[in-house]
Amino acid sequence: MKSGFACRDLGTVWGLGLGLMGALSWAGWGAIALAQQQAPLPYPSLQTAQSLPPATANINGGTVVVAGQSGAIPWQQRGNRIGIADMALMQVLGVDLQDTANAQQQPVQWFSEVATPLATWHEGSYRYVDITAWAQQQGWQLSPNPNGTLTIQAPTGQILGGRRGRQTWGDRLVLEVDRPVVWSLQEQDTSFTLTLQGRTGQTFTAVDLQGNGNALSNLQVRPAGDRLVIQGQIEATARMRVWSLANPNRVVIDVRQDAVPKDIAWAPGVRWQSGMVTVGNRSFPVHQLRLNPQQVRLRPIWASQPQVPGITPLVTMARQSGAVAAINAGFFNRNNQLPLGAIRENGRWISGPILNRGAIAWNDQGQAIFNRLFLSHTLTTDQGRGFTVGQTNSGYVQAGIGLYTADWGNLYRPVLDNETLVTVRQNQVLQQTPGGAAGQGAIAVPSDGYLLAVRSYSEAARSLPPGTAVSLTADVRPLEFGSFPYAIGGGPLLVSDRRVVLNAQAEGFSDAFIREAAPRSAIGRTQSGELLLVAIHNSPGGRGPTLTETAQIMVQLGSVDALNLDGGSSASLYLGGTMLNRHSQTAGRVHNGLGGFLVP
Repeated sequence: MKSGFACRDLGTVWGLGLGLMGALSWAGWGAIALAQQQAPLPYPSLQTAQSLPPATANINGGTVVVAGQSGAIPWQQRGNRIGIADMALMQVLGVDLQDTANAQQQPVQWFSEVATPLATWHEGSYRYVDITAWAQQQGWQLSPNPNGTLTIQAPTGQILGGRRGRQTWGDRLVLEVDRPVVWSLQEQDTSFTLTLQGRTGQTFTAVDLQGNGNALSNLQVRPAGDRLVIQGQIEATARMRVWSLANPNRVVIDVRQDAVPKDIAWAPGVRWQSGMVTVGNRSFPVHQLRLNPQQVRLRPIWASQPQVPGITPLVTMARQSGAVAAINAGFFNRNNQLPLGAIRENGRWISGPILNRGAIAWNDQGQAIFNRLFLSHTLTTDQGRGFTVGQTNSGYVQAGIGLYTADWGNLYRPVLDNETLVTVRQNQVLQQTPGGAAGQGAIAVPSDGYLLAVRSYSEAARSLPPGTAVSLTADVRPLEFGSFPYAIGGGPLLVSDRRVVLNAQAEGFSDAFIREAAPRSAIGRTQSGELLLVAIHNSPGGRGPTLTETAQIMVQLGSVDALNLDGGSSASLYLGGTMLNRHSQTAGRVHNGLGGFLVP
């Protein structure tokens, strides 16, 4: 279970050295000071999409070339304006985004002590930051090409000196430069290559940067003509952050095991925050998205829509669905790629709950409930026989009867050996088919009926010969869950009505799971109705949160109700095309998630 820092699934990525990411200490989630009143934009701002040229005049690109080297970065040209996706600006291009309460203005800093507010616009999954006039002020030339490539030409600087120091949260390198410089950053899960576009003079001594530290090791520094190449290994729980300072000009390279405070209104109804939260004597990095359900539609998403079996990285799932925000959600079997909990989409049980575990259900009117959820069906034959159908479209199996509908997909493959598969069409048994070995063979799931997987239950099999008329009656508890069109299961339930109600044993979790301290994902609801998507990681140099600590953190964040989701290597939080909380190479593939979609 590893965590780290990732921007996108990229090869070479570029940094433009943009500034300080707010204060370096956490001031509390409920009382973050927002950006002060901002100075007027130095050029006409982009206020609404209506003021833009028509979509046919746009150029959409995915590649940015800086100093002859390219990176996979979303950008867009609208008329004479050029915007780059904000997450790429911060995490790929190195542009540091400052706190803001205005989703249509994004302040940035670049080798300066004063933030410059830049206009933004949204399209698809991205928020683009208009860099047109700002780049010109820096002496850059922007050359968009209809083939999807944007070329940025920037002056080359000189590296004057460097130093290195250990920090409580990791390691820091500082490079003194004679002017603002650009750089390229290539990242893997535990290694990196940073190439600065600057010559080294006689005053620069590479040995000042070398050595091992708290989170950075095997550092190598070598001049290469007009560039300086820095390579090293980082801890899997660390994050790379490269930024700049002015007076004198400096490039700062941090390898951090904490979370830098951030509070950004990213879109109407989407607020992105990060920082450290303390429970007892331990502080944990916390990343969260606060969603207003009146402005953001929350939907279950899963890997192989419309079919149920399958797993994929959350970042892939979110991009394919078009979500602007996402978090991994329920549990699943990584081997057979089947869900182990509730997924309800538009009133249909894509997968049913198991073991009376915690779940959240909601609608588009801003209402939501958190509780432990139970679902079963009663199968009644025309002979008056009644049988309990325990699971619906689920990878959780036991002796009895499982129900598989067309929402599962066109085909069903046996989950256990020697199942008896009963095909029901138009409320009548059509046929019985021996299932054979688990995972072998496949049988069609009728679109006008369902499939029953009878497991070690010979009496039920004998009572369902072809021609038998049957009916299904659902039993949902609590009853109000059935009136909500959407639901996702996880567990255990953490908070209810502001009280910690953690009882993992009652929800069928193992002792090993209960004792585990690991990265966590969770969803909460505030008194005002905001939904919180939260990822919590290991404390610097230490362990991840326990379930109890997770519940306490959710209360600190303002949750009146909260639910634990799948965690460990699955814990993933996504916004605007990229992962917020870790490197994508450290995130495991998952079955399902929760996606946020902006209301038009």
